[in-house]
Amino acid sequence: MIIAIDGFSSTGKSTVAKRLAAALNFIYVDTGAMYRMVALVAIRQGWVQDGYLDEAALVHHLPKIALDFQRGAQGENMAMLNGEEVEAAIRTMEVNRIVSRVSSIPALRRQLVAQQQRMGRGHSLVMDGRDIGTVVFPDAELKIFMTADADIRAGRRLSELRAKGDASVSLEEVRSNLLQRDAADQARLDSPLLKADDARVLDNSHRSADEVFQVALDWAHEKQKA
Repeated sequence: MIIAIDGFSSTGKSTVAKRLAAALNFIYVDTGAMYRMVALVAIRQGWVQDGYLDEAALVHHLPKIALDFQRGAQGENMAMLNGEEVEAAIRTMEVNRIVSRVSSIPALRRQLVAQQQRMGRGHSLVMDGRDIGTVVFPDAELKIFMTADADIRAGRRLSELRAKGDASVSLEEVRSNLLQRDAADQARLDSPLLKADDARVLDNSHRSADEVFQVALDWAHEKQKA
């Protein structure tokens, strides 16, 4: 069984996906982290300068980028880039600013989509991202599209950044970044952010994390019994 969770930035996709995977004993794959890891490579290699992204250099370098996930001591999901644990490094505003541009590169998307599809062969998994239910797994048994009010999303993302020690960013900058990413994700020609026709919409603007999880879990149990 495959559960595809798509939606806008900071709507709680990863939180719900992780909890669902743990509750159902499914594999969890964070596709957003995969694009973030590639964005981190671009930053570290100096391919991002004054808003310019050297797409050709990044695509040429793709065969040298190894993306993986491991479980931490407490069961947490850890993003691994060429063997290095980079979970905190990929959640910064610096990465936020370019990840939508990185993820819009067709050659990169094709490679990562193929990798994501291989992960789903012969496994039950929960995968979250922007195009899981429309492109990666259009036949997924359960598709969830998550959304939330932009101001609420910005406040949540700011709290996350503060918790990680980033005190330099303002609420307005975070909100602006979220809206820019939404627009870029929806406008790109290759695998845009879309709600699948058969996806169930889950708005968590005014729901607690536990409430959102319970709704998603109930939907998963319905599909398992069908």
